[in-house]
Amino acid sequence: MSAHDQTITGPMIGVDVGGTFTDLFFFDAQTGQFQTAKVPSNRGNEAVGFIEGLQKLGPIAGFSSIVHGTTVGTNALLERKGARIGVITTRGFRDVLEMRRRDRPKTWGLWGDFTPIADRDMRLEVSERVLADGAIYQPVDLAQVRGAAQELLAKGAEAVAVIFINAYANAANEQAAVEAVRALWPNDNVIASSEILPEIREFERASTTALNAYLQPVVGSYLARLQSALDRDGFKGSFHIVQSNGGVMSTATARRLPIRTALSGPAAGVIAAGAIAKAAGFDNVITGDLGGTSFDVSLIAGGRSVLAAQTTIDFGLVIRTPMIEISTIGAGGGSIAHVDKGGMLQVGPESAGSVPGPVCYAQGNDRPTLTDANVVLGRINAARPIGGKLASLDVEAAKRAIARHVAEPLSIDVMAAAEAIVRVANARMAGAIRLVSIERGHDPTRFTIMPFGGGGALHAGALVHEVGLSSALVPRFPGITSALGCVIADLRHDEVQTVNVLVDDLDEAAFDALMVRLGRKATAVVEQAGIEVDAIDVIYELDMHYLGQTHTISVPLPVTLQGDSTGVTAALVREAFEQAYQTSFSRLLPGLAIRIVTLRTAAIGRRPAFDLASLAPREGTTLDSARREPRQVWFGGAWHETSVWSRLDLPVGTVIKGPAILEQADATTVVDPHLSARVDAFGNVVIERTV
Repeated sequence: MSAHDQTITGPMIGVDVGGTFTDLFFFDAQTGQFQTAKVPSNRGNEAVGFIEGLQKLGPIAGFSSIVHGTTVGTNALLERKGARIGVITTRGFRDVLEMRRRDRPKTWGLWGDFTPIADRDMRLEVSERVLADGAIYQPVDLAQVRGAAQELLAKGAEAVAVIFINAYANAANEQAAVEAVRALWPNDNVIASSEILPEIREFERASTTALNAYLQPVVGSYLARLQSALDRDGFKGSFHIVQSNGGVMSTATARRLPIRTALSGPAAGVIAAGAIAKAAGFDNVITGDLGGTSFDVSLIAGGRSVLAAQTTIDFGLVIRTPMIEISTIGAGGGSIAHVDKGGMLQVGPESAGSVPGPVCYAQGNDRPTLTDANVVLGRINAARPIGGKLASLDVEAAKRAIARHVAEPLSIDVMAAAEAIVRVANARMAGAIRLVSIERGHDPTRFTIMPFGGGGALHAGALVHEVGLSSALVPRFPGITSALGCVIADLRHDEVQTVNVLVDDLDEAAFDALMVRLGRKATAVVEQAGIEVDAIDVIYELDMHYLGQTHTISVPLPVTLQGDSTGVTAALVREAFEQAYQTSFSRLLPGLAIRIVTLRTAAIGRRPAFDLASLAPREGTTLDSARREPRQVWFGGAWHETSVWSRLDLPVGTVIKGPAILEQADATTVVDPHLSARVDAFGNVVIERTV
């Protein structure tokens, strides 16, 4: 049976498992019907919430396709809760992970603490050497490799990364070593840098490979539990994992390459946000995904999200693999607030997750979180918490925790302490927004914030004021946005290969053959995904620079795969580079040779368009039916009488002046004083200044 014959056309489920909640979106393309669900995640056994959510949407055996975005890898990296790993590397290069790029966590000062994910005694050296041109100067000593592997096992390593210098140019030594390790290693958690990133730059390649090993046992065991649970419930359909680039992959590939899931859930959210913003008429958007553990920010300019070749999850944790450009900080609803030794209030990065969860969940935690602060301030309805599992939230317990851990150390009252927690969290979020906007030359007054995740809409108005954004666009189902993205995102698979050749020396036939090979390889992965697409586009991009420069620029090539050729020529490559360089730097450097460093190839399976109008408020809704009992909510150091509304019952065109609270099952939207909320034709809420 061909890949086309296996195409899934029945009901699809998008599932986003976060640190606190599992979000689900059901869509049947044949009927146009959709459903949503939100259940608490079960930290340590996320399959429980995953299955519980699916069961809310119908018999699991009847589903045709499940597409899953997960923050399991993201949370493991942010909280440094990955596996104990070992590294086997070329003699003389054991400290690449620790030296990094000679950067430091703080701009000012001559010191800074950094602990690599592999301790120094877990980074072992062996004799081997490959030169930069790919020549094998010294064959690998396999006896040393086997001895190093056994030593790492004795020290408790759960996974191992084999990282040899210049393996991108010739992987022979590295592949021989990794096969020797696999022959004696007790599990499948063995990876080589040439399998992860056949690309120049030893630190980025070493970091990406080591982080992949760091996540393999965590993500692998999670997916194994998930697959077992689905099998028990009779699921026979197609199961895929969202990659950080917005594409999908099989669970087998995800177990081997979990680094590609590092920003899986957030990437799906950005895809959905882009579609929602485009439909609503917003070209410039900054997304803010606030979950239980992290706050993920991405920029969409001119209707296009940015695909980055590299990202940093946290200081020193560099991942170089194609992914949607997302900045992540450890500030979520479950982030724990505390006063540090210097007497400064901090929020995160440690999170209470869903178990034990915030103090108000009454599940054993006694340290206050951002959610506890919002509950105490009256912004979250304690009698109607999102997720549906808890009947109510314990406000008094949250107050006691804030008093003990924040108010008393700072000598302030409980309400001031709760508001301080929110303000500190807002300041951290605003910093992340400035990082992707102001610091990259974008004027934030031209951008709209799109908050989503379970907690994003609680802070939208504050971020509009804090950063100077034009407005906020709250999607119809903010808490389910990433799950929606799983359903509507195009398929995508990327390939990368360092070529390191001057344009003047380019062998056009050989380069074209390489492009064809990578294009077909990427296309085959998309075709085998088993999900309906209207077309598959193959796009090419080069990393290039002038000879002598260190950094490269991205150069899109105006060619695509057509039969057995792309039609690439040296003249076309030169023209594309000069155009990109002129755009970036407003000048060229005539007379200097131009180098092609890396070829990047992507196959994109274009999915049938999702009609966002189907999410709009139903006809017949009225303002009176949406009205709820008002309550007192704390803003700016005082209580304010605040109107409360059922968000999903608000008719199109409704305008509500703040302060106001809009409640729904998956999220709460706060409209601060001096702001107003307007319901657009798609059911989105647009928050704007009134003064």
